Amino acid sequence: MSKVEILDKKMPHPLFKLATELGPLLIFFVANAKSNLFVATGAFMVAVIVAMVASYVVTKHVPMMAIVTAVVVIVFGTLTLVLHDETFIKMKPTIVYALFASILGGGLLFGRSFIAIMFDQMFNLTHQGWRMLTLRWALWFAAMAVLNEAIWRTQTTEFWVAFKVFGMVPLTMIFALTQMPLVKRYHLEPVSLAESAADEGDVTK
Repeated sequence: MSKVEILDKKMPHPLFKLATELGPLLIFFVANAKSNLFVATGAFMVAVIVAMVASYVVTKHVPMMAIVTAVVVIVFGTLTLVLHDETFIKMKPTIVYALFASILGGGLLFGRSFIAIMFDQMFNLTHQGWRMLTLRWALWFAAMAVLNEAIWRTQTTEFWVAFKVFGMVPLTMIFALTQMPLVKRYHLEPVSLAESAADEGDVTK
C-alpha cells in the first residue's frame, strides 16, 4: 500500500462500517425466519453487493476481506439457488475461513504477514509481533472453519443461521479484542508515514 493510497483512502464512520459488515447478515437472518434458506440466500447475495457498492461510493475503497467474502458468497449462493441445495451456502463460511487461514499461513512461510491488507488496517509492529499476530489469526480462522462444519452438519438450519449471525460475529469480535494487548506490546511508533507503509507486514528481519 503506497503513501498516496493511504492518504487518499477515506476512513468510514464506525457505524457505517458496522452497517455494511453486519447488515447483510441481519438481512440473511430475517429473510430465513420469514421465508426459507433459499430466499435468505438470494437476499444475502443482493445485500452483500449493495454493501460493497455503498462502501465504494462513500470511501472510494472496498476492503480486501469484503471482496473475497463477496466473491465466495456469490459463487456458493448461485450454486445453492441453481441446484436448490442448501449445502453450498452452509459451506460458504468454511471456505472463507479456510481461505483466510491459508492466506495468512502461506504468507508466513514466505516471510510476510497479510493481516494489515486483509483487515484494511495500518499496523506498525515489530517482526516478532507480526509473526505472532498472523499465526494467531491463521489458527483462529482454521478453528472457525472446523466449528462451522461441525455446526451445520449436526444442527438444524435455523440453529446454523442464528449461530452464523449471532455466534460467529461476536466470537470473532471478542477474539480481535483479546489481541489488542499483543498489538500494544509490539507496536512501534513510525518515524514517518512512508516508512510505516514500506515495511508493512515484513516478518523476515
